[in-house]
Amino acid sequence: MRAILVILVLAALAACTPMQWVRDEAQPEQVSQDLMSCQQDAWREAQSYSWYYRPFGPFGGHHAFGRPFAFPGSPYYDPFTDPQLQEARLTQFCMHNKGYELKPAEQNK
Repeated sequence: MRAILVILVLAALAACTPMQWVRDEAQPEQVSQDLMSCQQDAWREAQSYSWYYRPFGPFGGHHAFGRPFAFPGSPYYDPFTDPQLQEARLTQFCMHNKGYELKPAEQNK
């Protein structure tokens, strides 16, 4: 039981680690400009696909205790049609193509 608790605490701490995009000899202004450019391009691309590939839904119902619930889409829901997920994937792809790596941020002490 104690080992499981330690593993859960370590996983929670690892999930809270701040990340940043890093490239050799890149100034902070250049990193922020590249990231903003990639995010804008990714948003545009994700929105152009999302109007056409719409999931059915949302579907809802009542569970065993009588409270309502809703699914994010239909039984045929495809996460690749979710514009937010697609935007994140495209942003990451763009930044990797520009030579950046996503690494944990350095702590200033």
